[in-house]
Amino acid sequence: MPNTRRTFLQSSLAAGVSLLTLPAGLPSARILGAEDANASAYRLAREVPTRFYDGKRCWCHPRAGIVAGAGRDGRPRVAMTMNSLDLAGSDVFRGVFGLMTDDMGQTWSDVKELKAMAPREETIDDVQRPVAASDLSPGWHAASKTLLATGHSVVYTPEWKVVPQRPRHTVFATYDPADDDWSAWQKLPMPDATRFDNAGAGCTQRYDEADGTILLPFYFRPPGANSRVAVMRCGFDGRQLKVLEHGSELAIDDDTRGVGEPSLTRFGDDYLLTVRHDRRAYVTRSRDGLDFEPLRPWTFDDETDLGSYNTQAHWVTHSDALYLVYTRRGLHNDHVFRHRAPLVMAQVNPAKLCVIRTTEQVLVPERGARLGNFGVTDVTRDETWVTVAEWMQPVGCEKHGSDGSVYVARLHWNTPNALVG
Repeated sequence: MPNTRRTFLQSSLAAGVSLLTLPAGLPSARILGAEDANASAYRLAREVPTRFYDGKRCWCHPRAGIVAGAGRDGRPRVAMTMNSLDLAGSDVFRGVFGLMTDDMGQTWSDVKELKAMAPREETIDDVQRPVAASDLSPGWHAASKTLLATGHSVVYTPEWKVVPQRPRHTVFATYDPADDDWSAWQKLPMPDATRFDNAGAGCTQRYDEADGTILLPFYFRPPGANSRVAVMRCGFDGRQLKVLEHGSELAIDDDTRGVGEPSLTRFGDDYLLTVRHDRRAYVTRSRDGLDFEPLRPWTFDDETDLGSYNTQAHWVTHSDALYLVYTRRGLHNDHVFRHRAPLVMAQVNPAKLCVIRTTEQVLVPERGARLGNFGVTDVTRDETWVTVAEWMQPVGCEKHGSDGSVYVARLHWNTPNALVG
C-alpha cells in the first residue's frame, strides 16, 4: 500500500506527542472483588502512548520487550511492535510498526513502519501470494543480551484473504538498539516439515532458562487433525534460533478447531501452560517444561468455570505471587465480540491451578472494542507492563467509546520482583 503509508502514519497521532491524554470518562482501576486483595501487592496506572482508527485500519498486537541498560540513565529501553490491521477482512495484517521509550514511558518515539518486517511475496502451489509476519512477542534474551521477537507467518490469497489450510511457520527477528530497528524476519526450520507444515508461535509467551535455552510454546495442525500445542526447546546465539527438541503434544479432539496460543511460565518448581480453546480456557503443569499433565479447564476457586474462551491468556509472574491476565463472560460485556473486554487480571492458586475470584481486577476497561490480543513485559523489578490495543471490529464497536487506543497498563509492585534480573 505505497500510496497510503504516509497518511497512515500521520493519522496515528503518535508524531510529536510525548504522552496522550487518557480518553475522557476513563474510569480508574476498578476492583471486582475484595479491595484489600491487591492493594498490598501492586498499584495500577494506565497510559495511552498512541491511538489510531480511521474507519479502515487500526493497530493490533502491541507487545513490548526491553533492552537492558539502553535507556536513559541506565534504565531499560522499551521497544514495542504492533501490526496494522485492515478492517475490511479477517486477520489482515499488512505491516509491522514500532515505537519505543527510553524514559520508562514518560515520552515515546513516533510510530514508524518496520520495513524489514514487511509482508513478502512467495510462490505457494504455483500462486504468488502475500505472506505477513504477525502476532509477535518481543522478549529480552539475557544470555545473549538480545531482544528477540517470535511470532508466526500468515499466508493469504492474492486477494488478502485467510484460508484455514495453509502453510505457517514460526518466525523470529532481532532488535538493533543502535539503529532502533528490527532485522528481517526469518522462518524457524522445524524437524518434521510435513507434520509441522502449519505450525507457529503467534501470540505465545516463552520462558528463557538460565543457560540461555528457550522454551517456546507453539501450536500446529497436523494433516487431518485438530490443532494441538507443544513446547519446543530452542537454542539461540543472538542471531539464529534453532529447535533442539519438543515435548508432549496436547490436544482436545472434539468438533472445534482444537487448542492454540499457549503461554508458558515457571513458578516455583512447576512450569505452567495456559491454552486457548473455542469453548473454554485450559491450563496444565510440568516439571521439565516439555512434558505436561493432561489439560484441565480453568476455574475460579469456587470451582465454577472461569468463563474465558476463544482467545488468549498470559501470565504475570512475580516472585511473591502468580497472576493470569484474560477476558471472560459475565462482566456486562455481551455486546463485545467473544466477550474480549474488559481485560482483567487475578491471582492464581498455583497448587490448585485455579483463579482466586476476589483478586480479579480490571486492567483495561471495556469500551466496545475487543482487547483479547495483548502482551506482558517485565520492564524492571518494580514494574510489569500489560500492553493492548482496541481492536476496532466489528463495525459499530466505536459507539461504546473505543477509538483505537493503545494502552499500557503499568503494575507498580510494592515488593520488587526477585525473578527479574
